[in-house]
Amino acid sequence: MPSTYTLISSNVLGSSAASVTFSAIPSTYTDLVLRISARGLDAALNTETMQFFVNNSTSAQYSYRAIRNFNSTATSDSSSGNTAGTFSRVLNGNSSTSNSFMSYEIYIPSYNASQAKPISGVGGAEENATASYYNNATAALWNNTAAITSFKLQPNNSSAFAIGSSFYLYGIKNS
Repeated sequence: MPSTYTLISSNVLGSSAASVTFSAIPSTYTDLVLRISARGLDAALNTETMQFFVNNSTSAQYSYRAIRNFNSTATSDSSSGNTAGTFSRVLNGNSSTSNSFMSYEIYIPSYNASQAKPISGVGGAEENATASYYNNATAALWNNTAAITSFKLQPNNSSAFAIGSSFYLYGIKNS
């Protein structure tokens, strides 16, 4: 069990942003945790997909398995050889209830190890106007042995994250 969480960096958007990048991630921790509260700007969608790019890699090195719940209806999908890690399927879109932001956490153990990197994510969103809820859990793999020194998040369907979206990156030490 981790004994210390240290805030490495945070970003609360004062204006919309097409992506959010964390760079120069120090190698002094054992694991990383990213906590997100975000909303996309696609006016046609209640929920969107959020993508995750490690070390600016857009080659086919990502695989994932996602389980989703929408109003008590469970679905799942998987993919391998992707050019981006696909995470949250529950990013509130601009047509969801005003000022609704999804909550999501991404966990990256052993981000410095010289092995493929497992990455997990879990979170949810609500659509109060229709009394709908969305949950998502994703297990992913970045099939590369390089240490993770940066990553970028972006909505897949819209042009940007909304004002007020927040991103907090923590380092974890086991000692």
